[in-house]
Amino acid sequence: MARFVNVAAGQLGPIARRESRTEVVARLVALMRQAKANGCDLIVYPELALTTFFPRWYFEDQAEIDSFFEREMPGPETRALFDLASELGIGFYLGYAELTAEAGIVRRYNTSILVDKSGAIVAKYRKVHLPGHAEHEPWREFQHLEKRYFEPGSGFGVADAFGGMMGMAICNDRRWSETYRVMGLQGVEMVMIGYNTPVHNPPAPEHDDLSLFHNHLVMQSGAYQNGTFVVGVAKAGVEEGVDHIGGSCIIAPSGEIIARCTTKGDELALARCDLDLCSSYKRTTFNFDVHRQPRAYGMIVERKGVTTMADGTPVKG
Repeated sequence: MARFVNVAAGQLGPIARRESRTEVVARLVALMRQAKANGCDLIVYPELALTTFFPRWYFEDQAEIDSFFEREMPGPETRALFDLASELGIGFYLGYAELTAEAGIVRRYNTSILVDKSGAIVAKYRKVHLPGHAEHEPWREFQHLEKRYFEPGSGFGVADAFGGMMGMAICNDRRWSETYRVMGLQGVEMVMIGYNTPVHNPPAPEHDDLSLFHNHLVMQSGAYQNGTFVVGVAKAGVEEGVDHIGGSCIIAPSGEIIARCTTKGDELALARCDLDLCSSYKRTTFNFDVHRQPRAYGMIVERKGVTTMADGTPVKG
């Protein structure tokens, strides 16, 4: 029996800092209703889908920083999204800033959750590859302070949901081959990735014209090399003066883009994803059990980089 998942990439246009959670959730609700009207089983929303991308600004007041974080999920403002998912029978992926306490210690993560058709959270992921910097760099046109406001998550899991093996990642994670491979080794069949990516890269402006190309390149290669669908969904457009790429898309295990948004506003891209198509790649070219040679890959986990070992010590000559 074929396993089809009808998926909507629920792209969002800019979110103004003045917009309340209730107003933003109303936009998410509208997209969810459209997705259901088109027969979708699952809608994927972007990274930090409830707020503006606040790491672009340097804040010193911790209370102001924490105003962008969710302390519970669902909370009073987001409950409507969960209730509607249950009512309509549609699942969703949602990215948000999470504030939680672990062993009495306050933690802050860039988080995503996967919610099933009953409105229940079935998986949670915390962003591993935090980009940017930790200290104020006033020479920048805008900041990228994720290393200041978040701490990294611990790994990449998969969940049995929607009739297949589902995985999650967030934004910068999509650029790292290890993201897809760790989930690929767990049999992942669909990876959902929300992102907020500016067109301009202050440390390397020569990359600006390639932003959208690189966005698709890494997700398409991750899909093909691991025999998995990838759903990449943007918060796009000019948000608080910063232009963000769009390009939300759904990618098949072949690496082909099979659906794509064409604007930088609130929009859906729709695709019928046959999860059994993953087997065509997982059992042939990328049959890991037959072809991989882990004994040759030791350096990947032994080293962090060219000059640094995984434990932070220098690589010995």
